[in-house]
Amino acid sequence: MAERGREHWGSRIGIILAVAGSAIGLGNFLRFPAVACRNGGGAFMIPYFISFLLLGIPLCWMEWSMGRYGGRYSHGSLPGILDAVVRKPWAKYLGVLGLFVPAVIFLYYTYIESWCLAFSVFSLAGTYRNVAEPLAMKTFLQGFQGLTDGSSLGPAYGFFLITFAVNMMVVYRGLTRGIEFLCKIAIPVLLVGGVLLVIRIWTMDSPVPDMPDRTLNQALGFMWNPDFGALRNPTVWIEAAGQIFFTLSVGLGAIMTYASYLREQDDVVLSSTTACGMNEMVEVVIGGSLVIPAAYLFFGLEQTRAMAQSSFDLGFVTMPCIFNGIPWGDVFGFYWFFLLFLAGITSSISLMQPLVSFLEDEFGWTRHRAVTVIGIFAFVCSHACIFGLSMGVLDEFDFWGATLAIVICAMIEVLVFIRYMGVARGWEELHRGGDIRLPGWLKGVFYVTPVYLGAILLYWAIFSWVPWIAKPMGWDISVSWVDGIRVQAGSVNGVILLVRTFLLAFLVGLLWMIRVAWKRKLPARQGTGGAA
Repeated sequence: MAERGREHWGSRIGIILAVAGSAIGLGNFLRFPAVACRNGGGAFMIPYFISFLLLGIPLCWMEWSMGRYGGRYSHGSLPGILDAVVRKPWAKYLGVLGLFVPAVIFLYYTYIESWCLAFSVFSLAGTYRNVAEPLAMKTFLQGFQGLTDGSSLGPAYGFFLITFAVNMMVVYRGLTRGIEFLCKIAIPVLLVGGVLLVIRIWTMDSPVPDMPDRTLNQALGFMWNPDFGALRNPTVWIEAAGQIFFTLSVGLGAIMTYASYLREQDDVVLSSTTACGMNEMVEVVIGGSLVIPAAYLFFGLEQTRAMAQSSFDLGFVTMPCIFNGIPWGDVFGFYWFFLLFLAGITSSISLMQPLVSFLEDEFGWTRHRAVTVIGIFAFVCSHACIFGLSMGVLDEFDFWGATLAIVICAMIEVLVFIRYMGVARGWEELHRGGDIRLPGWLKGVFYVTPVYLGAILLYWAIFSWVPWIAKPMGWDISVSWVDGIRVQAGSVNGVILLVRTFLLAFLVGLLWMIRVAWKRKLPARQGTGGAA
């Protein structure tokens, strides 16, 4: 169980803030308000919190426990961690999604992250100060993205270069001097700035005093007063479970990698639960109390619901219009977008770490060499998302990385935990060196989680994944509770098929790298907990 000089976190608060930073991302401020608004506000929050207790927290406990366990055998990426837990030759290949998912997400996430940095600068500079209507603001956004006739990608590309360079610099500096250092600064700044923005929204004068239904009480009532009748709609439950799943960053491999740098007796149960709680506080208290109330006050319920159909429109179109309508709007607009940037960068740096750890632990590379090679690869591949945005390339990367593969990866983790680590041994591993001990009856939740996750996976496979996969291949498939399955001929999309070919080749390449790593170090693995 030699550690071969692997890095460790400098402090408990460092690992908590780093894991919280991995989870706290653009989804907390953009996706959560949109999903909650689309699914009835208060009606959405009941299944949301149920999913947090039955799906989110148990998954985090499993990932932290297996991650620290794998770290004892000098494994920080999912292939090595599963190899250490299962001790079968095939187990390491199951971990390929723990490399594939974060890498694919990173390829487009940094570009979206750069939009936040750009709009924070635009706000201070007053670039869109005179844009008051959402339609005009959407045109401004599309022009920045190079999606309108005659628009230039120059500014967007420049901000992407800056954002990408910052990500590389942080990860290059290492675990404590880079990732931990940044998160110790970024997360407190994000929390304080978010609270200040909520206070500003809650204390502003009504923008439409002649409309009595647009009040703060009405806006908060929409978010927190449940319509119990809406709970009969299965879509509300699926959307709530999906939001919990995505917001906690489970199934990425990032949390396991972070946990692998814990020492053997470092606390897991309290630290992991604290990180989960911090993420939920940011999402619900700040994200839910900021965007929807502001949009409700300015545009009313129906228009807010319409704008919530797109997470990007709610954050990049609605919020700038709102800030343009209040005193000191330029400053508050800067706060809003810079907080999004901080949330984005604490997540994106975590996406690089599984691949870095894989190359360090399994190939013996130095961190600097690993970051350089990964950075070059990611930089080149990111251009497909930048220049192919109008052709749906970014959406395709998002589907395969952050929608389909991430759920399958999480299911693999859950099944491995239950079957090979075992609930009893996993429970003891969770509490090893812990500052608190959970009541024993909570072990039963570990059996509920795979059933819950399996139901979500099956639902998405039928109603979402099959239509998405089939459409670029010339089949238009729609699936609904009311109309059943409808199939009609469509057109073949060559660009998307090319993207899928690249993603498949990348997945095969990662499998090949896993095989090479284990073959090269086969003698050294005997007796280290890994399987030959």
